[in-house]
Amino acid sequence: MSNRPWRARRPALVVLALAAAALPWSAASAQPRCIDENAAASSSAAAPGPAASTPANGEATLTAATRARGTLQTLVRDAIARSHQVGAARLLADAAEDDIRETRASKALQASVGGGFGPGGSQSLAGTETSAMQLRGSVNVGQLLYDGGRIDRLVDWRTQMAESARHGQLNAQEQVALSTVSLALERGRYQQHTLVYGQYVRKMACLVDALQTIVRADRGRASELVQARKSMQQAEISLAGAQSQLRAVEVRLRRLVGDNLPSTDGLPTLLLDVEPLPRLVADVERSSEIAALTAQATAAQHYSDAVAAGGSPQVGWNISGSQAIGRGGSRGSTQNGSWAIGITVNVPLLSPGLAPATDAARKRARAIELQRAEVLEAKRFRVADLHEQTLASFDRLRRTEAVLKDSEQLRNFTLLQWQQLGRRSLFDVMAAEAEHFNLRVSVANALADGQQLNANLLSLGRGVNEWLR
Repeated sequence: MSNRPWRARRPALVVLALAAAALPWSAASAQPRCIDENAAASSSAAAPGPAASTPANGEATLTAATRARGTLQTLVRDAIARSHQVGAARLLADAAEDDIRETRASKALQASVGGGFGPGGSQSLAGTETSAMQLRGSVNVGQLLYDGGRIDRLVDWRTQMAESARHGQLNAQEQVALSTVSLALERGRYQQHTLVYGQYVRKMACLVDALQTIVRADRGRASELVQARKSMQQAEISLAGAQSQLRAVEVRLRRLVGDNLPSTDGLPTLLLDVEPLPRLVADVERSSEIAALTAQATAAQHYSDAVAAGGSPQVGWNISGSQAIGRGGSRGSTQNGSWAIGITVNVPLLSPGLAPATDAARKRARAIELQRAEVLEAKRFRVADLHEQTLASFDRLRRTEAVLKDSEQLRNFTLLQWQQLGRRSLFDVMAAEAEHFNLRVSVANALADGQQLNANLLSLGRGVNEWLR
């Protein structure tokens, strides 16, 4: 099947003329308004299939696809830059990196100074001494040497949480990209609807004008004029509905990308190739959501190890000193100081809450692993379901295009039979026209549905962002 847009292959719809010489109306005067506008459908959908047979058409299709891909890349880039959701995810990822540095600094050299001012005193075997006013100062320097690996496990925990936050940012970007691409495809769908229904309205208006000429000569044909006018009004209702849906989609798209909406030319040439199901299923594990859950499960395991290490001895070194200067009191002016240097050891002897805390942490780690397995399995079945829907949509597209070709021939034959031979009624002509334009809308719907399903398939795996790149 050709990738070229669906265009009319038959001559343009000629004016509705009567063969009988008794009906005095001019076909030539109505003909300019009755030209078939199918060839003007610049945004017509293109069915997936082999490239056009001529090199010129192939190059034109490739150029259109390249431009359309560039348009989508620009839209997605603007949407990501404007998204508050992505901005929040980026800040959370940056904060997680800061958490790593904070935890790692727990093993670095620590130093502090302190001071105080006020009454003071001391007590010893020699008695109690007091000072009416005392100035005190202290300094303390130390570093942790060993804690059973607790801080190292906390660093590992923070590192995996930062990895999860990074994938969370990528997942947020992917969701914004998918929404942008979906809305761009929806915009193309309703632009095509507007184009088709606009042509349908003009065809019916042409028919109404022709019948008005006929009715002036033959009042018995007034019912046909009423029927044609009714069909034109129904077409106008469909056109107004399509225009309203188009405006609604553009409002949602502007919220994501801003006011500058580019043309949708070339979009029907994208997202037509459906990848094999095994590859799509394998790509599920590459998704940002699964990667984030994997990092969370690993982080939870490291955290449980850190909790367990809380019962280990802690060893460090420490240098401390203090100085006090006093005035008044029982001894008058005094000045004394002290200092100490050495190794500090802290051995937990009794910690009843340690074992339950460790068990709880390990159970939470296992729970996250099961959540990841559940999401992974659900995504794989979702991929299989979407893959079938995508293939069915593109199959419906090809079948509808085939029916559309027959519909084009039918409408031409019906018109000629009514116009020249009198073997068909006006109602047959209008039914053929309505079927033809409705089939064109069905083609646009099948194409847009297939493209959106294909975008969702990519989003469940390697992502629309990577596909665009």
